[in-house]
Amino acid sequence: MANSFRDVFKLPELKRRIIFTLMMLLVFRIGAHIPTPGIDTAAMSHAFAGNGVLGFLDMFAGGALRRFSVFSLGVAPYINASIVMQLACVIFPTLERMQKEGPQGQKKLTQYTRWGAILFGFAQAIGLVFWLRRLGVFSGGSMDFFVAICTVVAGSIAVMWLGEEISDHGIGNGISVIIYAGIVARFPEGVIRTFGLLRDGQVGLITMLVALAIMVGVLAGAVLLQEGQRRLPVQYAKRVVGNRVYGGQSTFIPLRINQGGVMPIIFASSLLIFPYTILKFFDSQSVNRAAEALAPGSWLYSVLYVILIVFFTYFYTAMVFNPAEVAENMKKNGGFILGIRPGKPTADYIERVATRITMVGAAMLVVIALVPNVLTNVFGMTSFYFGGTAVLIVVGVALEIVQQVESQLLMRHYEGILKRGGGASGAGLLRF
Repeated sequence: MANSFRDVFKLPELKRRIIFTLMMLLVFRIGAHIPTPGIDTAAMSHAFAGNGVLGFLDMFAGGALRRFSVFSLGVAPYINASIVMQLACVIFPTLERMQKEGPQGQKKLTQYTRWGAILFGFAQAIGLVFWLRRLGVFSGGSMDFFVAICTVVAGSIAVMWLGEEISDHGIGNGISVIIYAGIVARFPEGVIRTFGLLRDGQVGLITMLVALAIMVGVLAGAVLLQEGQRRLPVQYAKRVVGNRVYGGQSTFIPLRINQGGVMPIIFASSLLIFPYTILKFFDSQSVNRAAEALAPGSWLYSVLYVILIVFFTYFYTAMVFNPAEVAENMKKNGGFILGIRPGKPTADYIERVATRITMVGAAMLVVIALVPNVLTNVFGMTSFYFGGTAVLIVVGVALEIVQQVESQLLMRHYEGILKRGGGASGAGLLRF
């Protein structure tokens, strides 16, 4: 493995991409520590000490919200805009055609997403500043109010730009990498806080060991979820072209359990947080009760969270995997699944199998995402940091980055970072 990591820096292009990604993340971490004018930092710390919702929001902002820095909103507006745009592409035929136009259409959709992110940014910034004013964190006048809103919206646009630059010139999906960096940066604080609970006697040793065992299981489940596949065996008929015989070999179609990666859980979390933020804009007792009903940890939030995770898991699977197209390509190349007729019967069979394993993937996502609620409600560990959502994001993004680095190494005849068994055709795959 040491030789593999050394090989990473032998490739100029890969080395440049890694350094560029690290520099962009450094800019993000610096911006997360630059405070917005007019914020009472002591009152902000007190508000976080008694409000789990702020802590949940802060996880996606990488600690920037705790300080109400210029990057307080993080990638949340961009994610919300992406959700709306992808749903709109399914609903409106014009946007669907634009999506299929290739690079030019994608460029237009990206521009619409950026404008949508700005609108979401203003809505969330106004809601947050009003909320913090009621909490006594922000006490400035009208001009300070306007400056604070413009500052955090500009910071959100800057984070969006950093994410796009990482995607274009760095390693991995830029938005996911930024969320990953924010979560990892808080690991040392979370470990110290957890051991502080044990030292102060707030959590017993047995409870801590059981909780750690659960988290190890969640970590293993997250890796299994990201790497697991169902293989459909495919046989290709022999063809004679001139004096050569082609085909006749056996292969497989790898159907991933979780086609959407970490995006379903990120989208579900962001979509539920947005109405909560908007409701906090209104200073009304009935509205506040509705907002608290949607707060992370409530039963309504948990139910909606499960529904949205399942929905986005199927939604992303439908976007990235087309059984009819796979079946058509197999038919053109003389491939068939044993016992299944080529064409539509093959497409129906693949779709049926994909639907079943996607349900398994969605169920695993739900279990992993709800682990923090179990630790809080059953064990009373209100400050336990290593939650299921964070685990899934960290594991998913880390595996994605490693796979991109491995592909670059293998293309240039270097060994990959991970040594996996099972032969060249099945390296790194788990069977179900």
